[in-house]
Amino acid sequence: MYKIGIIGERDSVLGFMALGFSVHEAQNAEEALIVLRTLVKSGEYAVIFLVEHFALSLSEELAAYKDMPLPAITVIPGHSGTTGYGMASIKNAVERAVGADILFKED
Repeated sequence: MYKIGIIGERDSVLGFMALGFSVHEAQNAEEALIVLRTLVKSGEYAVIFLVEHFALSLSEELAAYKDMPLPAITVIPGHSGTTGYGMASIKNAVERAVGADILFKED
């Protein structure tokens, strides 16, 4: 059975432990990169959530994983709020999969 992991600073990820996620704390983008590579290499994860401010720094690394069927790496807001990067990455993934922008726009 595959696992679900989350990588981020303690305040952003600790609550996910109650949901059964495999929680991995990182203090900075370099630590997050090491954890991300370890989780991907293990082959045990179907989904890995990564907080936005780390994902911004690791965008080149994330691009290398975008065509892999597993794990699905999803960017989520951290405790400090959203930058819009996560929603933009989901929008791009949907456009690639469907061939059109089907997400509703806010008025």
